[in-house]
Amino acid sequence: MLITVKTYPTISGKYEELVCTAGFLEDGTWIRIYPVQFRKKSYDEQYKKYDWIEMDLVKNTSDFRPESYRPFSHDSEIKIVGHISPDGGSWDERRKFTLKKVHTNLTELIAEAKDKTIGTSLAVFKPKEIKEMLVEPCDREWDKEKLQALQQMNIFETVQTDKPKVVRKLPYKFSFRFIDNSDREATLMVEDWELGQLYWNCIAKYEGADREAKACNDVLKKYFHDFAKTKDIHFYLGTSLQFHNIAPNPFMIIGTFHSKHVKINPQGSLF
Repeated sequence: MLITVKTYPTISGKYEELVCTAGFLEDGTWIRIYPVQFRKKSYDEQYKKYDWIEMDLVKNTSDFRPESYRPFSHDSEIKIVGHISPDGGSWDERRKFTLKKVHTNLTELIAEAKDKTIGTSLAVFKPKEIKEMLVEPCDREWDKEKLQALQQMNIFETVQTDKPKVVRKLPYKFSFRFIDNSDREATLMVEDWELGQLYWNCIAKYEGADREAKACNDVLKKYFHDFAKTKDIHFYLGTSLQFHNIAPNPFMIIGTFHSKHVKINPQGSLF
């Protein structure tokens, strides 16, 4: 499996801290792995985006979405067997696996998701134009009941344990507002772990009362002014199990493909 998506960690009273991972098999088929207790894995098992991994998986029978699998057990070993480099920013090799099927029409994609014979829940999407990136404050702390459950599991770092401290909750929600090839407009939240980590890395650089505003501005510079305006950006979209069948638009942005723009000659090869 080629890893292309790692969502920002969430907490669960049942499974502790969880990450949703998604990517492609060698034939270009999407696959989702959930749940993964990523930060409890050994350093050698903590895969990065565009790593090739091997892992024992079984179909996730509690998830009707066709792409959804789960580790055979929480102790299943993850083997990192390769990596695809960014090729100087053109991402030529990555494109061979990730851009085999690209959606451009949101209405058609949602219809695929709602069609029970198809049930698409993961997709690559190319927006016609990204209008803006929105930043909105949200709950600053995790659900208290889930936190209490985690405390009982001793997930918090103490003198007696070297387990990782529970991941910090992002106090802001970042979303892209864009239009598709039919000029349909949508606003979708970005759940990418890299965006969350960028925010915390920026927070660490600043001091003072305006440090959060500066960190949010840095995220906007990277994701909107750089990725959206100067790169050949595509969205990795995914649905949530809870809202797949009931939300008018069940998709969220779970990652971005943001290479340099490339030219294609009439024969279709890159140069």
